[in-house]
Amino acid sequence: MIVSASPRRLVLTRFARHRLAVASLAFLLVLLALSLAAPWIAEWRGVDPTATDLFRRFEPPSATHWLGTDDLGRDLFQRLLDGGRVSLLVGISGALLSALIGALIGVVAGYLGGRLDALLMRLTDGVIALPLLPLLIVLAAIDPRKLGVPDEIAYSETFSLYRIVVIVALTGWTTVARLVRAETLSLKARDFTRAAQALGARPQRIMFRHILPNAAGSLVVATTLSIGGLILLESTLSFLGLGTQPPAASWGNMLTGAQELLQLAPTLALLPGLLIFVTVIAFNFLGDGLQDALDPRSERRL
Repeated sequence: MIVSASPRRLVLTRFARHRLAVASLAFLLVLLALSLAAPWIAEWRGVDPTATDLFRRFEPPSATHWLGTDDLGRDLFQRLLDGGRVSLLVGISGALLSALIGALIGVVAGYLGGRLDALLMRLTDGVIALPLLPLLIVLAAIDPRKLGVPDEIAYSETFSLYRIVVIVALTGWTTVARLVRAETLSLKARDFTRAAQALGARPQRIMFRHILPNAAGSLVVATTLSIGGLILLESTLSFLGLGTQPPAASWGNMLTGAQELLQLAPTLALLPGLLIFVTVIAFNFLGDGLQDALDPRSERRL
């Protein structure tokens, strides 16, 4: 008797064939683990990444400072880990929030249809038509104190981080919304949806218990692919001075501080730039691998 493999096993098998995706996943997991453990690593090494020491500027790599120090004598390795925690948090959190907003709009528009569908899709088209980078700059430049936010909160590192997440999420949901709407239109005509309607299931139950779970594969792929773009957006805002503010580190504002030191200390710009590049590429490869793994028609041999 031949026993067929389970769907989960088939997905894992197809994903394992995509060697670049597997390598990217391993790299991202290691990077995420090191970034999250940055405070404990700093304590173990006895290094304060925010402490300045002008007598130790531009030191080469050593046993104390593994990648040397920057223009203010701060440990470069720890700054990169702290910057990775900020950039990855913004990218992943922003992508998840964007996916949530886009999935809600897409499934409601696709299932209910009619004038609501037309209204939501015109809203989506309007957001897509907006120039993204100027819009992000305008939103990031808004002074939160003028919106009634207390000074102690407005100048806190946590508020600055959450503000960036919300800003990138408010502009990044459109792709997911259109994708989920298309999936909903297809799934709405399937037999299991019609059976649920015939049994008297409410629209909310059909949308969130039947349609969205069956569109999860496309949603996961779209979310993964969007993380790299959101990391680039956060880095751009930080590079322009509108994102994470010093002394907190992000890869973007590390590039800002290093742009005038390219001849004197090129590694200060090379390392954060290289991490941004490799991380974005890794998320794209991971998204490609998940797309192949979750699509049963895909039988690529990598």
